[in-house]
Amino acid sequence: MNIRYVSSDKDQATNRALANVAERARAEGIELAGTVQSQIPGTAQAKCEIVLNLLPDGPTRSISLNLGPGVTGCRLDPGALEEAVVIVQERLARAQGLIVNKFGKQEAAGRGLAQLIGQALAEGKPVLVGVSPDWLGAFLAFADGAARPINADADEVMAWLRTAVGLVASDHYPAVRPCPHPDRT
Repeated sequence: MNIRYVSSDKDQATNRALANVAERARAEGIELAGTVQSQIPGTAQAKCEIVLNLLPDGPTRSISLNLGPGVTGCRLDPGALEEAVVIVQERLARAQGLIVNKFGKQEAAGRGLAQLIGQALAEGKPVLVGVSPDWLGAFLAFADGAARPINADADEVMAWLRTAVGLVASDHYPAVRPCPHPDRT
């Protein structure tokens, strides 16, 4: 199993690193399925609004409940998250790897993207997961010793990803040509 996690206590460092990796992977022709948290261009996004970009090419979806003005708490919309999961699952078959923006309460309970992490690993695909320090213990228990940390540094993560999908040789992964995407000419 090839699973790495990014966990930073610096505000938005994990989200920025994963979004950067997703964009760079796409530019390099590495097809990823999954989610990255993003800001909607041109909006003053509320701190508690969770907006996911579904890889590889969208759409962008809010998975937050709108609790109205003056409410200070944040609430995930589990239905919107599950709709996003269905889209990611459909895309996973043709992807070379999976990115999950956050392992949180839903995943710790076996919901959200938890099953897709297991599916990708069972298919031999590399998995990259963002984990907040608050959920690190639950994630490590979920991964059962298989997950390894990687810094919130896009260059480091890209080097791992290229190796993991077989674009470069390493001591652990032989150099192979990636399978051509069936929809590309």
